[in-house]
Amino acid sequence: MHQTYGSAITGIAAYRPTNLVSNEELAKRTTVTPEWIESRTGIKTRYHATDEEDMVTMSAEAGQKAIAMANVDPAEIDLTIVATATRRQRMPGIGPQVATRIGLPASGAYDLNAVCAGFTYSVSMASNAVRVGDARNVLVVGVERTSDWINPEDPDTFVIFGDGAGAVVVSRSTEDAIGPTVWGSDGGRHKVLGLTELPDGREFVTMDGPLVYKWSTATMPGVAERACAAAGVTLSDVDWFVPHQANRRIIDTLTRTLRFPKDRVMCDVVDTGNTSAASVPLALSRLYETGRTSPGDRVLLLGFGAGLTYAGQLIRMP
Repeated sequence: MHQTYGSAITGIAAYRPTNLVSNEELAKRTTVTPEWIESRTGIKTRYHATDEEDMVTMSAEAGQKAIAMANVDPAEIDLTIVATATRRQRMPGIGPQVATRIGLPASGAYDLNAVCAGFTYSVSMASNAVRVGDARNVLVVGVERTSDWINPEDPDTFVIFGDGAGAVVVSRSTEDAIGPTVWGSDGGRHKVLGLTELPDGREFVTMDGPLVYKWSTATMPGVAERACAAAGVTLSDVDWFVPHQANRRIIDTLTRTLRFPKDRVMCDVVDTGNTSAASVPLALSRLYETGRTSPGDRVLLLGFGAGLTYAGQLIRMP
């Protein structure tokens, strides 16, 4: 019978592409104005990856930095999980390539596709693997190149999405610093957000924005409260809230509904856009980089999106 351990996040890092794209630049390619973009989404800038910044490269850059912060021997990374939904090549997954690029000689590896909830799902998988003794350390990466899948003729999606990678290391711990995951799905709404094939064979992201807004703002507050309850705390015990960076309106509505202090909510979407599975780790990394957190701070993570899928858990900052 396996010995059980605690699990904790020991390293956090990000890779943001070199090409920062402003609303003014996007407005030149669409029929909308920079003011319209910001008023509708709250987004001012986002990153679009260059040809050299493929998904393996971005993942490896973020992963290497997370491992360095965790001060873990790469030979003791026993598993690599890559959360992504935007890779054009469906097989094989990029997890093994990421592990090899970084130099993780003993790592198992796989991809996980829960779209915008992919990172929170992956943190759960990593924590479970560590807790039951299947892995000493797990590298979790959320990475997307959504710019490959957005249509300039559809401003509702073209102005929102961006690219990037965020990573954490989940390690054995003497304490439980990653709470139980509360998750779920609603496959009956699968057409609300996903890929649509045009008559010419190209595929682009399409989204029913009003329905996504209504579903997320009605459903996610309950998920947030359940995740806190599963960890044995209440929302008032939480130090920081890091939700999926869908758009500013959704984040603001969730904040008001939960009556959470605005200055304790990470809103990286303003600068980074919606990066799907990369959005939660990118926002978490940005929060850590600001120096506003202390070791042990309780952070509520909440991922939600296409599928429809969602997952949330409480973690403690390293």
